Amino acid sequence: MSNRLQQLHAAGVSIWLDYIDRTMLFNGDLERRIRDEALTGMTSNPTIFEKAMAEGEAYDKQLSSAESGLSPWELFELVETEDVRRACDLFAPVYDATKGADGMVSIEVSPGVANDSQATVEEAKRLWRAVERPNVMIKVPGTETGAVAVRELITEGINVNITLLFSVDAHRRVIDAYLDALDARAAAGKPVDGIASVASFFVSRVDTLVDKKLDALIATLPEDRRAHAESLKGKAAIANAKMAYRLFQQKFSGPRWDALAAKGARVQRPLWASTSTKNKAYRDVMYVEQLIGPDTVNTMPPATIDAFADHGVVARTVDADLDAAERVLADLTALGIDMRQVTDQLLEEGITSFQKSFDGLLGGIEKKVSSLAAR
Repeated sequence: MSNRLQQLHAAGVSIWLDYIDRTMLFNGDLERRIRDEALTGMTSNPTIFEKAMAEGEAYDKQLSSAESGLSPWELFELVETEDVRRACDLFAPVYDATKGADGMVSIEVSPGVANDSQATVEEAKRLWRAVERPNVMIKVPGTETGAVAVRELITEGINVNITLLFSVDAHRRVIDAYLDALDARAAAGKPVDGIASVASFFVSRVDTLVDKKLDALIATLPEDRRAHAESLKGKAAIANAKMAYRLFQQKFSGPRWDALAAKGARVQRPLWASTSTKNKAYRDVMYVEQLIGPDTVNTMPPATIDAFADHGVVARTVDADLDAAERVLADLTALGIDMRQVTDQLLEEGITSFQKSFDGLLGGIEKKVSSLAAR
């Protein structure tokens, strides 16, 4: 069953699990996935923790024994950092075998600091110290202020996962922040060979919004133009991601990058996020199959990993048919669908969604603590 996943890994894709809970960290499930499914990393976020903590009793003992007076936020950091430390330890053999190039586990700053670069930096540093593992990555939102924070964090030698990237322009901004930080370290005589970063570029949500806009548009078009508009559904996200990968190839080549690479610097890999298929009419592994290529990461929920293991097709696709990808985006523009507006909306919705999950998580912890105290 894992053969396709091994092939995917061999094609240059690091397979990261977009899920975490305490049970899998201690019952052997994660070790099995690392061994059998070529799993080389893990991502977490408030939504995932909200689900994990709401189900079962895996966190009850730690919450019950925590010192009194801690806020729900402090309790959350207590349990999440323990989980992430444990996950980092389980991925340590991968980290060691790849000489620090993989085996990463991401932990996210709270969404409330998304538009405050200094608060982001301070929270990221606190999480970095709390986990205290070389293979932890601090996840920072890809806002304009987030890019400022990325530059400072990378300059200080902290691994960073920039999340909620939807536009190629935002991707360019965080690549530039990464390169500027590496240049600053090199100029100061500091090493650049021990730092890792990924740029999490979200995929399926783009199709969800663009398809919705296409459906509304198709209803207003003359019959002879509807078929073409219909044919664009389910294509915007892959086209957008391919443009991001092309930018990655351009930025990590040439004299500037060669000078950093000679000092041992690593590329900031594109990470394809939101790769579970939301539309049941589409192939369930399309956002994995169509973005395969060197120096990429694909973070998938367990169901998508299982689906790819069962019937995924491996071929280098991420930089294939770029002319067709450009035509898709041009055709959408011609129909009046503004991709900048789409990606701006998705970023705003993404931050709002994470804030909602974070608030729900803190509320859930508060209820859990109250119920435990009443026993």
